[in-house]
Amino acid sequence: MLYNVFIMNEAELKTSTKQRVVISLIAVIMLGSVIAGYVAIIANGGPKSTNTEITDEKAQEYYEAYAAKLDEFKTATASDFAKFSGQLGAVAAYDETAANSNGVATKELVVGDGRELASGDTNYLAYYVGWCADGTIFDSSLDDTENPTSFTNALDASQGMIEGWNEGVVGMKLGGIRRITIPGEKAYGSSREICGGYDKPLRFLAMVVANEEPFATVVRELETAYMKVQYANYGIDYEAAMSR
Repeated sequence: MLYNVFIMNEAELKTSTKQRVVISLIAVIMLGSVIAGYVAIIANGGPKSTNTEITDEKAQEYYEAYAAKLDEFKTATASDFAKFSGQLGAVAAYDETAANSNGVATKELVVGDGRELASGDTNYLAYYVGWCADGTIFDSSLDDTENPTSFTNALDASQGMIEGWNEGVVGMKLGGIRRITIPGEKAYGSSREICGGYDKPLRFLAMVVANEEPFATVVRELETAYMKVQYANYGIDYEAAMSR
């Protein structure tokens, strides 16, 4: 499912779901607040002025704006969450050896009623849960992995997903839910440690939805609001940094 560099390492898995929102095309989903702010700064060429220290008032403004936008997002995705949460029983341990041997494997859980995704199609948004062979969830769109009540983000597929995810969603119809099992070689292979090692298979519960207005704007605005919060956590005024 995933952004090519958005998967967190084992230590980062202990961060809150709030810290796993997609923040940019180079890091999403989803680093710790300090690291996310730092990466965002580097990705944008760094602060354009040394006069970018954030005030308490401005930081509070960012926090409140993010909270409001998150509430708007949760309202907009309530019906999708109700549909998705009904399939969370699919999140369970699986055989690692078989998962690495069988290639990308899918199981249709809910057939959507929208446009069918073709190979190479990235014009969609997605909610997800990703977990390891032992059943451990390493990332998700959920507000809580134990007792979820809503989504907190949606992935924008146009930002670049791992190979196995791209293969696994082909043929899905928008509004549908699918379980996707990805062998390590089509996940992160030897390039990134995940699930306790390298070349580990990953499994996802994925729901794909239309990347259309007005929802697409809500998703983008949520990402921007979260970015500002991450800069604030790092002591930097996002707007000041980007305007100088």
